[in-house]
Amino acid sequence: MTVLSTGAGYALTLLASLYALIALFCHARTYHIDVPVRSGPASCRLPITVLKPLCGLEPRLEENLTTLFEQNYPVYQLLFGVRDPEDAAIAVVKRVKARYPAQDIRIVVDSRVHGSNFKVSNLINMAHAARYPWLVIADSDIAVRPDYLAKVSAPLADPAVGIVTCLYRGRSLDTFWTRLGVLFIDTWFIPSVRVASAFGGSSFGFGATIALRASTLTALGGFQAIRNRLADDFWLGELTRNRGLATVISEVCVTTDVTESDFPSMWSRERRWMQTIRAINPVGYSFTFVTFTFPVVAVGLYLAPTLWNWSCALLGMAARLGLHLRKPAPASDLPAPGYAYYAPLRDCLLLLTWLSAFPGSTTQWRKQTVRIDDPAEPIT
Repeated sequence: MTVLSTGAGYALTLLASLYALIALFCHARTYHIDVPVRSGPASCRLPITVLKPLCGLEPRLEENLTTLFEQNYPVYQLLFGVRDPEDAAIAVVKRVKARYPAQDIRIVVDSRVHGSNFKVSNLINMAHAARYPWLVIADSDIAVRPDYLAKVSAPLADPAVGIVTCLYRGRSLDTFWTRLGVLFIDTWFIPSVRVASAFGGSSFGFGATIALRASTLTALGGFQAIRNRLADDFWLGELTRNRGLATVISEVCVTTDVTESDFPSMWSRERRWMQTIRAINPVGYSFTFVTFTFPVVAVGLYLAPTLWNWSCALLGMAARLGLHLRKPAPASDLPAPGYAYYAPLRDCLLLLTWLSAFPGSTTQWRKQTVRIDDPAEPIT
C-alpha cells in the first residue's frame, strides 16, 4: 500500500467511527416545557386545527387516526382532506367519528389540483375550513400520545418561533423489508438529525408533524407558496426561517408506519428521500458517505490493515450497533429499534442508495413522476 492509500484508509475509518460515536451519544436540541401544559394559563393554549391529508387505505389508518381523537387538549378541530370522493379513507374517518360523536371534525373532498405536489393541493383545499389560530399538519401514517397536541403546540406561544416539528421513529409491519425500512429512519436518518441539531443546525421540517400559527402561514402566502415543492415540509420551514422566525424541535416523538413490504418499493422510497436531501443540500450530501459505517470502515481496513486502524474500526462498528439499542428519545417509552444484526446489510444498502441518487432529475412519488430540483414540476 502506498502512503497515500494508507492515509486514506486511516481517514475513512476515523471519520466513520467518529461519526458513529457522536451519533450514538448526542441529543437533539428540543424545546422543553418547564411546567405541565394543563396547569398553564388558557391564553397559552389557543385552539388548534389539525390538518390531516389522506390518500387511500393504509394498514393502520384507523388505529392511527384514533390517537388524534383522544387528545388531552381543551379545544381542537380535526380536518381530513381527500381528493377522490371514493377514497376508502373516508369510510375509516366516519367509522372513528362514530365512536367520538362530540369531536369537532370535517372531511373535505376536493379534487382540484393547484400544483405539482398533490399533498399540498390537498392542504390548500382543506385550509379554508380551518377555524383556529394554531395549525398542526400531520401525516396520515403517524400515531401519537394523548399529550401530543399540548406539547407540540406549546412553543407557538413564543412569537419568535416560526414552526415546530418533531422527531419520529418507524413502525414496521413485522416483515423483513419493512424492518429494514424502519432502520433507515431509526438508525440513520433520525440520528443524522440529532447530530445536526446538536451542532447548531436548525434547517428542519418533517412532514410527520409541523405546527405553526395561521397568521404565519398567511404571511408566507399560504400553502400556495409550496404547491410546486417536492420537499414541502422542508420548504415550509425554510420560508419561515427566511422571515427571521425560529424552527424548534418538540420534545414529542411520534411513530410513523413503514409499509413498503418488498425491495422495489423500499428502494423507491429511500432513493426519493436521498434525492430530496441531495437537492436541498448537495455539498453536505456528498459527504454523507461517512455515516455508512460498515462499508466505509471495510474500505478503510482494506487500505490500511493495521492494528491501530482495526481498533478504531471496532470502536466505530460497536457504536453503530449501539444505535440499535438506543431509545428514539430521552425518557421515552418507545422501544429501541433492535435488529442490530441487520446493521451491515442496512449500511451497504444505504451506500448503494446514496450512490444511485446522484444521477437523475426525476423521482416517483405516489405514482407521479416529479422533478427533484425545486420547484418540483410534473413530467408531461
